[in-house]
Amino acid sequence: MNHSFAEKRCVLTGAGSGISRAIALDLAARGAVLALSDIDENGLDETRALIGAADNRHRYDRLDVADRNAINGYAADLAANWGAADYLFNVAGLSRVGDFTDTPAASYDRVMDVNFHGLVDMTRALMPQLLETKGGVVNISSIFGVIGVPGQAHYCASKFAVRGFSESLAQELKPRGVAVTSVHPGGVATNIARNAEIDALPPGTANREKFVKRFDKAARTSPEKAARIIIEGAAKRKRRVMVGADAHLLSLIQRLFPARYQRLIARVVRDA
Repeated sequence: MNHSFAEKRCVLTGAGSGISRAIALDLAARGAVLALSDIDENGLDETRALIGAADNRHRYDRLDVADRNAINGYAADLAANWGAADYLFNVAGLSRVGDFTDTPAASYDRVMDVNFHGLVDMTRALMPQLLETKGGVVNISSIFGVIGVPGQAHYCASKFAVRGFSESLAQELKPRGVAVTSVHPGGVATNIARNAEIDALPPGTANREKFVKRFDKAARTSPEKAARIIIEGAAKRKRRVMVGADAHLLSLIQRLFPARYQRLIARVVRDA
């Protein structure tokens, strides 16, 4: 087993479910010391039980990444009472579905506040610690941060923003010893589709159940495998990590056909 994270202090957002929970479990098995947060306290309690409540090296905090003041207070508390972070895993995020004309401005604001602004605020708040430890920032974008798809303009916008932020920041911080990794998962078998807020279902989708089944059919990477790929990429201080065969394929199609891919993707999404 790779023990490069043994005794490393790792901060994870969104740890109450999905990919972040899987990363937390994997890191705990590698001997990392964890600061786990989520807005969902029940989910966070479940993660704690899975790790083992008796392992008191870790801390668990309710945190809304859309609240900048809460983030700043959290970072200060970590520095004072827990120690300087070696790694920050920005995983917290949400998904919404709906064509642009059917989606209110408040929905766009919420997606950007959680998926992008919260990630930037967490990175800023913990940067003094990461510069001290020469650590790493791991930002979860998406394959939808590489390609645009209909019905996901707000989500794609947030994930493209994460990608651009990460790639720029990586160049700025490399001379100062901090690595920045932009992660692009394809379909991962989590509850993100079940938990997505829907402003309007895609054309041809009768109900939420059909939407979820479509996602589940495409989500062929397990959270555990995704976590392993992400952690190993972070350990190697990679700048970009693609998760899943579908992510690799779609990224290749985008590079080969940067304009034409949109017609193909739109047809697949509408006809699925």
